[in-house]
Amino acid sequence: MQDFRTETFLDVCETLSYTRSAQRLNITQPAVSQHISFLESAYGTKLFRYRNRRLELTDAGKVLRDALAVMVHDERLVKELIASLSGGRRSLGIGVTMTAGEYVIAKPLARFLKQRPDLQAKIVASDTDRLLGMLRDGTLDCAFVEGFFDKNEYDWEVFCAERLVAVCAPNHRFAATPQYLEDLLGEHLLVRESGSGTRAVLEHALGARNLVPASFARTTEVTSLGIIKTLVEADYGIAFLYEPAVRMECEAGTLRIVELEDTPIAHDMTFIWLKGSFFSDEFRGLIAELEACAL
Repeated sequence: MQDFRTETFLDVCETLSYTRSAQRLNITQPAVSQHISFLESAYGTKLFRYRNRRLELTDAGKVLRDALAVMVHDERLVKELIASLSGGRRSLGIGVTMTAGEYVIAKPLARFLKQRPDLQAKIVASDTDRLLGMLRDGTLDCAFVEGFFDKNEYDWEVFCAERLVAVCAPNHRFAATPQYLEDLLGEHLLVRESGSGTRAVLEHALGARNLVPASFARTTEVTSLGIIKTLVEADYGIAFLYEPAVRMECEAGTLRIVELEDTPIAHDMTFIWLKGSFFSDEFRGLIAELEACAL
């Protein structure tokens, strides 16, 4: 069972402030210091240090944080598993990035959950960075992401790979027929906000060509995928979006894919969960069931 000093340590890992953690946990600041000192004595090393008057985790602290986060998460799932033996419902927290969630995993997930009335699901849609934080603090059990993550810190399995394609209005007129990505640099680019998985994948692809979004003649940042598509349909710029997200519009003729001769920009859609979890096999089973539901 989770020790109260473990709870204090993980809270300080999140706040990086003894004062703020004391307020959140409704204990005194000296008590927070005592809890951290106890753990440092038990493990024989410093877990936090001050640098430029800011509290930060040591390397040992990071190791302990990651290990305890998995233990706390698994403890909750074990309790629910035991309760389910007596007819209780198990919870499942799934995070999804916006594009991947709406256009890739939503339908298979709906089919899967209809088959599993024993699960109480919570689905959170957000950007990759926030979902990673929610995995670390135990708010989520797994996440379906299109963005980048440290593969040494999480267990993961690829669900599918999708193309990131350039799209424009059906009657958009280019100065010359584009053949390569560089031929689009004279265009007005509509791009998602920083932190978006789609934005990160585009920036990575541009970086491989020594380019950035600002390399385009004009760039407008838009936080809504739906608004981007509407603007492109109105011939107010071009955009790079995942193919499943524009398939319906392209079939309806309101958007057009700009086919280029470059190597296609493709990226994995990946399920991730805390590394070393006791429930890793169960998460892999979940992915296999979702893949079957996607057929």
